[in-house]
Amino acid sequence: MDFLLPHYDVLKALHIIAVIFWMAGMLYLPRLFVYHHTAQPGGELEAALLTQEKNLNRIIMGPALVAVWLFAVLMIAANPALFSQGWFHAKLAFVIALSGIHGFYAASARRFAAGERPRSEKFWRIMNEVPAIAVIIIVLLAILKPFA
Repeated sequence: MDFLLPHYDVLKALHIIAVIFWMAGMLYLPRLFVYHHTAQPGGELEAALLTQEKNLNRIIMGPALVAVWLFAVLMIAANPALFSQGWFHAKLAFVIALSGIHGFYAASARRFAAGERPRSEKFWRIMNEVPAIAVIIIVLLAILKPFA
C-alpha cells in the first residue's frame, strides 16, 4: 500500500497517542480494583468505583485499544518490512499479551459489576505493575531494535 507510506509518521504519531491513552487505563483500572476490594458492598464508594470502571473501559480503554491496533495495521501495511525484523516479532508478542490482559481486565470489571470480588486485593496490586513492565519492554524493543 504505497499510498500509506508518505503518511507513515502521522500513523506512528496516532499509534503512540492511542498507546498513551490505552496504557493510562491499563495502569489505572487494576488500581480501581484494589480500591473496590476495600469498599463496602452496596456502599457509595462501590457505586462510584463501578461507574469509574465502566467508563474507563468503555470510553477510554476500549476505543484506545482499537485505535492502537488500527494504526499498527496501517503502519504494517505501509511498511511490510517490519515483519522481517526480530525486534518487531518480540514487540508484537508483548502487545498481544497486553491485549489479552486488557480482555482479562474487562472480564474482571464485569464480574465486579455483578457483585463479585474476583481475585484478591494483593493480586490486583501485582497486576497493576504488569502493564508497566510490559510497556517498558515494548518501548525498549521499538526504540533500540535489539534483534535487527
